[in-house]
Amino acid sequence: MKHFKKMIAPIIVTGLLVAYFVGIGLSISTIEELSIGYRIVFIGVPLILAAVMIGVLVSRIREIKSGEEDDLSKY
Repeated sequence: MKHFKKMIAPIIVTGLLVAYFVGIGLSISTIEELSIGYRIVFIGVPLILAAVMIGVLVSRIREIKSGEEDDLSKY
């Protein structure tokens, strides 16, 4: 748990963005005038973005735990 302070910001930002993307998907799903194709696209894209954000968070947590907080120092 010594790296927990470094994980707080990525977790909060990911949580906010995932809530935002899911909220967009849910709000679009309530529009009844959209055809099924538009619904799949307009609901699927935010959900895919939310999944990508969670994947990036998992990757960032692994980097922090392994001690690679500053990737730019390699270059």
